Amino acid sequence: MKNTYLSIEKQFEKLTLLSTAILGNSITFMLAFCLVLYWWINDIESKASVHQIIGDIIFGTTFLSLFIIQKSFNRYSALIHLKINELVSSHENANNAVINFESKSEREIKEILKEYTDIENETGENDAAIEEDLSKKP
Repeated sequence: MKNTYLSIEKQFEKLTLLSTAILGNSITFMLAFCLVLYWWINDIESKASVHQIIGDIIFGTTFLSLFIIQKSFNRYSALIHLKINELVSSHENANNAVINFESKSEREIKEILKEYTDIENETGENDAAIEEDLSKKP
């Protein structure tokens, strides 16, 4: 049962990566723009109500905004990953396991996040013990 879930999860992650790449592609935006333009031209002739025409224009614009926002997010995300990878690789004591972290599965990310949380909790306990010792000293 667990293997089936992991298999489905892995396939879903591949699907989301593919759909993100497709929706953020400039060619996809141009195809969507042509489709919306064709729809507007053919639909405006058959509509008599100004409210319906305005609603269709708003709907088409919102639809096209999806592609623009996804393209912008893909670019922003890639730049952030690049900057973080540069910082991690330039620091000698850094754990290189987090370089190219965006290619990891959600399960792997959660496991490494748990490791860092455990390390942070241990460090916090040590810091509290040190502070307690310092407060006892005259």
